[in-house]
Amino acid sequence: MTPLLIGGLLPEHGLGGAQDLPISRGLAITGAAIAVAVSFVVLALAWRTPRYDAATSGRPAPVWLSALVDSVWWRGLLHLIGLLALAYLIVVAVFGKDLLINPIFGIFYVWIWVGVPIASALFGRVWRALSPFRLISTGIARLSGGHPDEGLITYPERLGIWPAALGLYGFVWMELVYPHNVDLSPVRLWLGVYLGLMIIGGALFGNTFYARADPFEVYSSLIARLSIWGRRDGQLVLRSPLANLDTTPATPGLVGVISVLFGSTAFDAFRDSTRWLTFIQGTGYSTYLQNNLGLLAFCLAVGLIFWLACISTGVGPEQPRRRLPDLFAFSVIPIVLGYILAHYLSYVVEIGTQTLILTSDPLSNGSNLFGTGTLTVPYWLSYHPTFLATVKVLCVVAGHVLGVIAAHERAIKLLPKKHQLTGQLPLLAAMIAFTVGGLYLLFST
Repeated sequence: MTPLLIGGLLPEHGLGGAQDLPISRGLAITGAAIAVAVSFVVLALAWRTPRYDAATSGRPAPVWLSALVDSVWWRGLLHLIGLLALAYLIVVAVFGKDLLINPIFGIFYVWIWVGVPIASALFGRVWRALSPFRLISTGIARLSGGHPDEGLITYPERLGIWPAALGLYGFVWMELVYPHNVDLSPVRLWLGVYLGLMIIGGALFGNTFYARADPFEVYSSLIARLSIWGRRDGQLVLRSPLANLDTTPATPGLVGVISVLFGSTAFDAFRDSTRWLTFIQGTGYSTYLQNNLGLLAFCLAVGLIFWLACISTGVGPEQPRRRLPDLFAFSVIPIVLGYILAHYLSYVVEIGTQTLILTSDPLSNGSNLFGTGTLTVPYWLSYHPTFLATVKVLCVVAGHVLGVIAAHERAIKLLPKKHQLTGQLPLLAAMIAFTVGGLYLLFST
């Protein structure tokens, strides 16, 4: 792949227009909305009692696997790999050339943003396992005589994961709005600020800070709820993805995180559409300003629609209405993953492989350090647009159906019996709106 092609894809990696999706837009949107509605009807008839219990769901993993995963040397090895990866990233950021063939751009925008969540859905909390910051924090704690999980100050519980939501917004702003997002200096500055905050935060609040404030760890850990790997009383267990998803804690800020993840992906699909570009040209204001407002509006709209749907749910006196958004926000995680797969599928395969090729030449001097420089980029998905379109639509629909199932399970646990079905209708309406809106953006030109 030429540097020109890399430059064209990195800052503008949206789904593309309808010419990339050779199937009927109307048929896809109508069918998806019906599928979501029908799934709710089936659940109402066949799923009337809770099926998931975090205290009992799942079966213990094989003894040898638990021993391996929980061993000190295995965890140390993973953190060492993460530390070496951080060192590599620092090298290419500081000493690499300010060229589009610098692998830092693919690592930053593709491997971290898309690859880590996909890996988390398969293998569990990947970022936490590899996080070099936890290793650094543990080292600082041992030198100072403190506890690695506590730090010097107790992390304020009321903050929840709001810091992670802000960090994720900072990333998507850099990716989607900032006009110099493929210049080395801004990426280097972003990573430098992130590195500094993680080290300082870990020293102050211990590893709790990473579980709540590291945007990539929070992102990875949420998507990992859809994997088959979970924990019960500290023991490694295998669960169905829906049972694992049901264990997601209702942490303050969860609505903010899913709003940023879902809203930014939707805006990314919309920002290169003819409708948006025509609107920008018609207003006469700068594209930079309009994109800033557009990104913010999409994230706020997702959060507002979901919040209104949740507080419109019928509840009993023992369940404060204000807590419902955080209690139901976990049901949007499958939707987020569905859109991530639909939005970035061909992008992560093609540009992800190109990044793997470029990693062998970190300083852009023609080296082949890891032997990946001779690999070729697979374009099979791009050469089969009908198959790609079908997979994208199925990812979106599957994400919403799983979201409806998760919300239904939570509703019959929390809501009074007389509101268990009717109380879900506002949330169902929001899910259908997300389905229709998401597929419309998928097909927008």
